[in-house]
Amino acid sequence: MSTYGVVIPAFQAAETLGELIRRCGVYLYREVSGIVVVDDGSTDKTGEVARASGAHVIAHPVNRGKGAALLTGFAEATARRWDAAITLDADGQHDPRSIPGFIAEHQRTGADIIVGTRARSGSRMPLPRRVSNRLSSAVVSWLAGVRIEDSQSGYRLIARRVWESIPLCGQRYDLESELLIKAGRRGYRIVPFPIETLYGDETSFFHPLRDTARMIRLFWRLFLHDTEHPDDPAR
Repeated sequence: MSTYGVVIPAFQAAETLGELIRRCGVYLYREVSGIVVVDDGSTDKTGEVARASGAHVIAHPVNRGKGAALLTGFAEATARRWDAAITLDADGQHDPRSIPGFIAEHQRTGADIIVGTRARSGSRMPLPRRVSNRLSSAVVSWLAGVRIEDSQSGYRLIARRVWESIPLCGQRYDLESELLIKAGRRGYRIVPFPIETLYGDETSFFHPLRDTARMIRLFWRLFLHDTEHPDDPAR
């Protein structure tokens, strides 16, 4: 029987993290065997709140980026021998009530990556995010060779064999797209799963110029890699 756990990369998330962990904790020792928070160099009480709420906390001494926090979380998931990790953002946008649905979908399909897919039309998703989401999802799908409806969603179930077999270079937001592109190219199965997103007054740490430039460099590098040195099939 597969074992699952929750990984939450967190930066300056003291205000939202406690409630998120509490809601994830409903499924602790039933659907999931642990909750790991990676405190990515926060200067507020993110780590204290996470520990007090019952999560296992790994702290980066300085801020290294969301991608680096995810890699640290994946390493801990490997050490705990989880078969898959469910990743959630720390800002409270992701509803933990979808956790059993992710697990059921994994058990039903055997997919390697399940991406929580947000509704664009008829939702509260801000217009700039809708436009950015459509564009980035189109480029990621093209580079991955498989349709990915919501490449910017951080709510995912990722099988251990994926992160253990794919070399990842990104340290910030670009890692999430890099993972999808490389997994798609290697033949891993990626499927969508509809989720509800809870938009509120959360603060985004995505830097429009800096992080967009990183994404463009990633897309260009992987485009050149695809045309000059295609990935070998993983399986």
